[in-house]
Amino acid sequence: MPPEINLHSAPAGTADICLFLEGTYPYTMGGVSTWVHELIHMQKHLTFSLVALVSADARAELMYELPPNVISVKILRLQCLPEGSASLSPRKEIHLFSTLEQSLLRLQSHADLEDLAAIIREIAPYRDMLGQRILLDSQGAWDMLLRMYQEAMPKTSFLDYFWSWRGLFGGLFSVLLAELPPARAYHALCTGYAGLLLARARIETGRPCVLTEHGIYTNERRIEIASADWLDDPHSFNLSVSTPKRSGVKQDRELKDFWIDTFSNYSRLCYEACSQIITLYDGNQDFQRMDGADPHKLRVIPNGVDVVRYSALERVPHSQTVALIGRVVPIKDVKSYIKAVHMLKQALPEICAFMIGPDDEDKEYAKECRELVESLQLGGTFTFTGKINIEEYLKFIDVIVLSSLSEAQPLVILEAGAAGIPSVVTDVGACREMIMGAGSENPKLGAGGAVVPLSNPRAITNALLQLLTEPAYYRQCSRAMAERVRRYYNKEKQHKAYAELYRQLTEAGIEPPASSAQGNVIQIKDFYGRHRFRSSQALPAG
Repeated sequence: MPPEINLHSAPAGTADICLFLEGTYPYTMGGVSTWVHELIHMQKHLTFSLVALVSADARAELMYELPPNVISVKILRLQCLPEGSASLSPRKEIHLFSTLEQSLLRLQSHADLEDLAAIIREIAPYRDMLGQRILLDSQGAWDMLLRMYQEAMPKTSFLDYFWSWRGLFGGLFSVLLAELPPARAYHALCTGYAGLLLARARIETGRPCVLTEHGIYTNERRIEIASADWLDDPHSFNLSVSTPKRSGVKQDRELKDFWIDTFSNYSRLCYEACSQIITLYDGNQDFQRMDGADPHKLRVIPNGVDVVRYSALERVPHSQTVALIGRVVPIKDVKSYIKAVHMLKQALPEICAFMIGPDDEDKEYAKECRELVESLQLGGTFTFTGKINIEEYLKFIDVIVLSSLSEAQPLVILEAGAAGIPSVVTDVGACREMIMGAGSENPKLGAGGAVVPLSNPRAITNALLQLLTEPAYYRQCSRAMAERVRRYYNKEKQHKAYAELYRQLTEAGIEPPASSAQGNVIQIKDFYGRHRFRSSQALPAG
């Protein structure tokens, strides 16, 4: 088991920027992780602290060599609470859970920062004592759980609700009890638990907070939860992700609604805490507004790649080589790609297909993909490469395939495009805009590949077949993609935008606390020694 805090060569202290990273850098390979690694490298004048939120059983082995301006890394294991004190006095325990209850209920319906601030206030005087014993296993926690069940979901199986409750609120409590590194500004790379931690940082420190969403977290959780079978398995709750008058929580909703509503509320809290909400393309802003983001905070900073580097690759024409570059996980829909290769082989027997990327994140799904390759007799055609140097493969790959169920603005399309490689992509995220051009593109460059429906192997096959058998069409797509990336997706623009954003954030002063509640007992201080807010209720005696 790795240490929970890993310090780099520089001594820990107050960083310029603290990044909250859920399931990504520096312990998981992927597009977002690569983006973070390059962002830190390109902002050499700033120091960074990292908080990596991982599942309870994650191995957390470093997959990147940390840049020298990273001064600290902390691992936050979701749903792993300290043991804590054996108990509070009966009077204090009753007080704690009775005051927490309504705010926790609102986290399932329509919470705001004041509800989160109320929870933080109430646990503050007990913080050094709290942990698994009190928050999850005590009589007070049990009694509160029973009341919340009767209030929110009395028609649902109690056993299912019990395990969901422990899963969701175990994650919440782990975020609220974790050490919060001092920083001049805080930056989350998604909503979810990382966004919840960002909202907590806003409340407790008053420092500026900003969010960059690559994909929309709530949409991806909706996809996972809608198809999940782990809701019936109490050992799987780590997410490796008529209306009563009092609480506004539906009584007739299903268990999956419980999960989705909670994560939607976490997103709303994160949006409320941010001074700016950044995404990669305009289409994502529609989802952000639907999830409660203030339109005045929204901003687009597109991804960028090193155009000079990738355009300089010496390409070796191969005519029949395709690849999917990404993690072997369900949301990438690798199985549709495999099926498309199987159909493509009927027309092009010499086709060569690669699955390039790590396969250790969802081992069961990776096993199923390998079994599908074997059952379709693609052993001599289809290769799982694992983690490799992508640039070497881009020298001879003819077409990139992205069969994902959800994406934002995939770097791999831009990297391949800069090298003149067309892509066949599903109609998700910014993929259509990247391949076909934005409405504002002037002059129009034409298609840089093809856009196909989700989960449609036949459509993928047809698009690949056209690109691989019509040389004039291929050259047209290759030229359009290379010029589009050069013109609109150069990384220099991206890094200048973040340099200016970070300058504004780090020069900002302490902002007024998000909570306006008044009280006369508990005061929480930020890292600069200033009192942020007070408890709204006095502690009970005894």
